[in-house]
Amino acid sequence: MSNTTTTSIKAQNKSASSSLLKKNIRKFLNNKLAVFGLIVVVFMTLACIAGAIFQVDYATPNLTSMKAAPDSAHWFGTDTIGRDLYARVLFGGCYSILIGVFCAVLSSVIGAVLGAIAGYFGGKVDAVIVRISEVFQAFPQLVLVMMLVAILNKRGLGNLLFIFVVTGWMTTFRMVRNEFMSLKGETYVKVCEAFGMKRSNIMFNQILPNVMSPIIVSTTTNVAFFILQEASLSFIGLGVADSTPTWGNILNAAKSVSVVTNQWWIWVFPGLAISLFVLAINFLGDGLRDVLDPKQQ
Repeated sequence: MSNTTTTSIKAQNKSASSSLLKKNIRKFLNNKLAVFGLIVVVFMTLACIAGAIFQVDYATPNLTSMKAAPDSAHWFGTDTIGRDLYARVLFGGCYSILIGVFCAVLSSVIGAVLGAIAGYFGGKVDAVIVRISEVFQAFPQLVLVMMLVAILNKRGLGNLLFIFVVTGWMTTFRMVRNEFMSLKGETYVKVCEAFGMKRSNIMFNQILPNVMSPIIVSTTTNVAFFILQEASLSFIGLGVADSTPTWGNILNAAKSVSVVTNQWWIWVFPGLAISLFVLAINFLGDGLRDVLDPKQQ
């Protein structure tokens, strides 16, 4: 009888989980902007990956085709030294999307761990970590990048990733900390403590899964934020090296007034790629928030 009851409860839980998943999927599909964002993100990401796999020629200059307008040979035209812009936008997307995803995921992991520790323990531990986060917030990322470039005397992808991760965890930290401070008083947490469960197990196995929804949404929107940050820094010459064709570096070639006015394709296509991808990420993040955040139900 006991085994039958247990089996019945498991079946009911499984059925409830399946029903909730179907409801969330249906709700997401009803959000046309979220679906549009997902399609654009997947399509652009796969296109950039395909360009890298098939090794499109993005670096070879053609001095006879400098600043050529878009045509059948060069769909997006060529840049100031004759390199194919279509190939550069495809290949550059791999770097820009990699920067956005890598920094968003890693900074969310750091923010979640620190937020869990600060929110669960509270007191002096919480005060110290909060003060550290305030110190990082006091220095703009642009200033930190300039300091790092001056100290290391070089620009590089690793430097940019390091700065973004070190300075990008505060949003997730505050969110997770607030959730932990409200959840640590729940009955199931007190029961786990009464049974002598390790604090690390309580934090990361019992409480953290209940905070995953806002973390996922925050990570998604942070991808767009870091892509825009990279593009901004590369455009002013403080991002990755010029030899790395990120979307920001491609735009960097269009800083002169003559290029902006006479060769519109050099800045329109990479700018359009950045705008479309960031907009799609924001639509996707809003859709995930509506589905996963209990407060939006």
